[in-house]
Amino acid sequence: MVELRYDVADDLRTVTGREAVVFTPDQPICELVFRAWPNKPTTADDGTSLRITDALVDARPVQAAITPGGAPEGAPGTIVTLPLPACSDAGTEVRAELGFTLALGEDAGERVGHTPSAELAWFGTAFPLLAWVSGEGWVRDPAVDLAGETVTSEDFTLAELAVTAPQAYRVLGTGSDAGTGPGARSGTVEHRFRADAVRDVAVSVGRFTVVERDVGGVRYHVGVPESGSRLSADEWADELENAVRRLQDMLGAYPYTDLWASILPALSDGVEFPAALQFGDVNRRTMPALVAHEVAHMWFYGLVGNNQARHPWIDESFATYAQARVAGQEDDYAMSDIDGRLRGHLGEPMPYWAATGNFNRYVTGVYDQGAAVLLEGRRRSGDEAFDSALRAYITANAHRVAGPADVAAAFGHLPEVMALLRRSGALPQS
Repeated sequence: MVELRYDVADDLRTVTGREAVVFTPDQPICELVFRAWPNKPTTADDGTSLRITDALVDARPVQAAITPGGAPEGAPGTIVTLPLPACSDAGTEVRAELGFTLALGEDAGERVGHTPSAELAWFGTAFPLLAWVSGEGWVRDPAVDLAGETVTSEDFTLAELAVTAPQAYRVLGTGSDAGTGPGARSGTVEHRFRADAVRDVAVSVGRFTVVERDVGGVRYHVGVPESGSRLSADEWADELENAVRRLQDMLGAYPYTDLWASILPALSDGVEFPAALQFGDVNRRTMPALVAHEVAHMWFYGLVGNNQARHPWIDESFATYAQARVAGQEDDYAMSDIDGRLRGHLGEPMPYWAATGNFNRYVTGVYDQGAAVLLEGRRRSGDEAFDSALRAYITANAHRVAGPADVAAAFGHLPEVMALLRRSGALPQS
């Protein structure tokens, strides 16, 4: 269970936060480990930071230990460790509270930032995120200097997300809208949200024009800048509806009650969070495939999680596969188009791709190669058999953190798919 409170400054440059976490481990523990992802290189370089101000464990003050975990020199670390007063047995509930401050980078091209000229602020994965995986324990994979996710999180109940912001601004959140009330400061409003099961949280605040609509059991909330954008909120909402409808036909029911989307001119493409998306101010030609990809992440990483640092292919390959089918791009992904130097490296972790120093190689080696493997696997094994295995994979791993062994278990009866996955390096050779 997580309770999360944000107080956004009037100038949208900083945020004061407080988090409460109730956690029951399935193994003995002597500490709690959180990740401060705004301190990773690509966000820290934009001027963003998350700093811990105080911490409590079971109502007792503790001193947080901060270690780099891949953060650049001079930035706060990404690994936040809280000692327990005494080691705790498996099955014993632990409660922690952390206070923190956020500095939002100006016109940042990542998931945390603000744009003064348009009076917009946005922050995703911008709180101390508990870094636990059941059956494994604490996850300390380092952040890398490459745009792309290295986050790993289990589902949690978002008991309350409360965002206090100047009353002139709109707030888009995560989960279901739970109403508003007076803010703690004069001239502010508190906006509240709740969710039964999410892995992450994203918030956008500012001068947005917001369109809301209910379609097919999903409530859509789309915000575009009042300062202007290439496409209207209605155009974005239409495309989101189309993507959800077509993906549901392929993958099963949309996993959430709501879908929030913020259009942010500083971004170049899209960033996904459970039930919430951030998009750049793209054009009509780019939008359908981008929307399809990011909405597909609601199933692949939102519903079925993975360690995005160790196994980035698990969510990105499946999301790009789904995008290709929904956006009519199946012919755009073929193994013959993959650079020979990248073939066989699909299963490499994020440090491998960061070491190349080239984001395009990462996209080709993971997104494109993964989609090509899965599309070819579907052709060779037969549409019905592949589609059934994919749905079974989603059902078996919903609300879990899946790994390569789970993919192998789902597709193990399809030798054509398994051979391609092994040849690509996604799965070990038998």
